[in-house]
Amino acid sequence: MLSTLLFAGVAAASLTVPDTLDVSDTTSILDVSKTLASGVMSYYNGTAETFQDLPTPYYWWESGAMFGAMLDYSHYTNDSTYDDMIATALMAQVGPNYDFMLPKHYGDEGNDDQAFWGFAVLAAAERNFPQPAGLTPAGMPSWLDLGVNIWSSMVARWNTTQCGGGFNWQIFASNSNGLHYRNSVSNGGVFHLSARLAALTGNQTYVDWAARIWDWSTAIGLVDEYYNVWDGVDANDNCSKVNMLSFSYAAGIYLQGAAAMANLTGSLTAGTSEADHQLWSSRTAGLMAATQASFFNGGPSGNVTDVLWEHACEGVNTCDTDMKSFKGYLSRFMSASAALVPVLAPAVRTYLRASAAAAAKACSGTGDGVPTPAGATCGQKWYVGGFDGSVGLGQQMSALETVQALLALPEAQDTAVKVASRAISASSPVTSPMKPALAVRVAMTSAGAREMGVRWLGLGLVFSVSAWLLV
Repeated sequence: MLSTLLFAGVAAASLTVPDTLDVSDTTSILDVSKTLASGVMSYYNGTAETFQDLPTPYYWWESGAMFGAMLDYSHYTNDSTYDDMIATALMAQVGPNYDFMLPKHYGDEGNDDQAFWGFAVLAAAERNFPQPAGLTPAGMPSWLDLGVNIWSSMVARWNTTQCGGGFNWQIFASNSNGLHYRNSVSNGGVFHLSARLAALTGNQTYVDWAARIWDWSTAIGLVDEYYNVWDGVDANDNCSKVNMLSFSYAAGIYLQGAAAMANLTGSLTAGTSEADHQLWSSRTAGLMAATQASFFNGGPSGNVTDVLWEHACEGVNTCDTDMKSFKGYLSRFMSASAALVPVLAPAVRTYLRASAAAAAKACSGTGDGVPTPAGATCGQKWYVGGFDGSVGLGQQMSALETVQALLALPEAQDTAVKVASRAISASSPVTSPMKPALAVRVAMTSAGAREMGVRWLGLGLVFSVSAWLLV
């Protein structure tokens, strides 16, 4: 059952109906973001003192994704309403080794799940997000050290026994279906974390790992020659066949990782060169062009300009609970990428404005027991021009992330993510690959179903690295 306590308190304040959004007006964006944030947090039953898992059908990873979204909300809007809840939630999930390997969730934790908590933790580190004195347990590491711990535990699972490397989707041996599947979100997740940690610390080890994972991803075909990001490969056939499903969040994960590397190498720090900067800039532009062509290509009918859609499942009604949240993460990662590589900003602004306007119109529903403001419950398919009756946390969160992402763009306000600043960590990162440690646990389900009744075969088009500049 969804709690109405938090929403009841927020509803007492004036909330703006989302479909009034003016995407060119900062005040309007702030007001609508506030409404959407209250809707997202209405799904959460925890408090400033106590973390609670999200109710069924939401898995643990989506809690990490949600608090990552709320960290952005706090940062971009300067609204601290939810800050204590965010901090408490993150600190409650650190686990006995402070690496977000929580025994309670061994049954539903894969590498991609851990990565999403890592994204949130690094966002906290990048922004010096507070660890409140009255809520922080004794001995709690800094956000940066927690991020290093997550990265260290993940990179130790680099598996060279097949396919020349890569990270499996799952961690524990009991999850046989996912244990041999090397998916783009797990591999892209560690690439992404490596790039952001490289920027935060200046440590060459992270630079090297980002390059290693990128090279493996392209060699094996997770990222193809046209910068499309595909779902995964199977180690049982030596990763010889690529599963050609593509999801928006996977593209976004690689995009921000590449943008972070382009930003870092642009500063010509030790161990980098102008050639490195040009290489990562080219990769970033290629990923942006492929993302545009795949996820902003007009919807199922081809006539909805620049509006984000989940093409693998929306048009055929096969999106599961997880997939209904994916668009929000792409919006998050695109806006962060534009802040890191400003030449992306014109294209990103075009797509996010069109998508935010469409998402706001889709947030005009009431319904199904969801404790959001009347007329502010969000649907899934933004290309239909209104509320489609599909409700849930993923739909609400995707709308929030897309609207508030407008605030990260340089023309909106000077609160963009800047990961090139340095931070000091007491932790030492792993410097060499290790064979994966396996433990027997109960079966798990990870972020997003991998078996679907539809395959997206891609557009098969060659894109110029600079094609997006024409938008």
